[in-house]
Amino acid sequence: MSQYKKINNNIHEIIIDNPKTPSKKLTWINIANAEKKEIEYLKKNFNFSNEHLINSFSSKTAQRPTIEIKKDYIFMILHFPIFRDGNIAAGEIDFFIGDGYLATIHNNKIEALNNFFNTGKKDPNSLMAYGLESSAILLYELLEKLISYTYTILDQNSITIEEVEDMIFAQKQKKSVTEILVLRRNIINIRKILQNHKNTIQKLMEMENKLMPEDKIDKHYLSLLEHSKKIWQILDNQKEMIDALYSTNESLMNYKISDIMKTLTIFSVIVFPLTLLAAIFGMNTVKGMPFMENENGFWIIIVIMLIGSFGMLLFFKKKKWL
Repeated sequence: MSQYKKINNNIHEIIIDNPKTPSKKLTWINIANAEKKEIEYLKKNFNFSNEHLINSFSSKTAQRPTIEIKKDYIFMILHFPIFRDGNIAAGEIDFFIGDGYLATIHNNKIEALNNFFNTGKKDPNSLMAYGLESSAILLYELLEKLISYTYTILDQNSITIEEVEDMIFAQKQKKSVTEILVLRRNIINIRKILQNHKNTIQKLMEMENKLMPEDKIDKHYLSLLEHSKKIWQILDNQKEMIDALYSTNESLMNYKISDIMKTLTIFSVIVFPLTLLAAIFGMNTVKGMPFMENENGFWIIIVIMLIGSFGMLLFFKKKKWL
């Protein structure tokens, strides 16, 4: 069974209580958009350091993952990719892991975390932590859900990559340029967000602390490491694919530009004899100018121009430039 308690609009609490172990309870405190009231609540009920509490203010954003072990708890900051206005942004979660409790502090825009909290509220029996009443196991389950959501984002990237490929070969280069740039930025952002996850999870496992009993949960955290490695491999593959598509699209655009320049060059060269003769016969030197006194002079000049242009066409044809 579980007991849900709404402390205020931003603080929600679940007490997971397995009747088989009446002496143990597990509390999950989920805080969104932590401000002064929320930080005061944590300060009053837990022995957290002021530095860690200040880091958890919603107005402060950590620039890198952090993991620190204290006497009674572990403090950890991790970032996870989330969609925000069609782009990938970093969603920050601050974790306080102690004996019999887990506190998560975030900006309320992390869908996977909110969904998992609602699952614990409605159906605690479905949680692995319900059987073991371990904050380390609850943390593992939450991290597993957050990482699984990352796979959803990667799948969306793969779908978009296929769409971009179709655009490129459908001669929609202008539209595909925008999509490629957005994809490249998103992939770079995901890599930046997740680049230290593997090391952080490894440090979490190596810490000598009663909250992380090696025999019981090492296998679970090892699976998180495998997920982290797999995600990084997928990101490497997607980066290579989008770089290849960028090069292909650029080549096709350059080919189009070259083809247009070739057409314009051929046109200008074909017209050149016409322009040259028109300039010559347009000079104000009437005496001595051929065909000026001939009654068919105009048509003779036109024929000469056409012969010049036709000669240029034959030259291009012979050189196989057409």
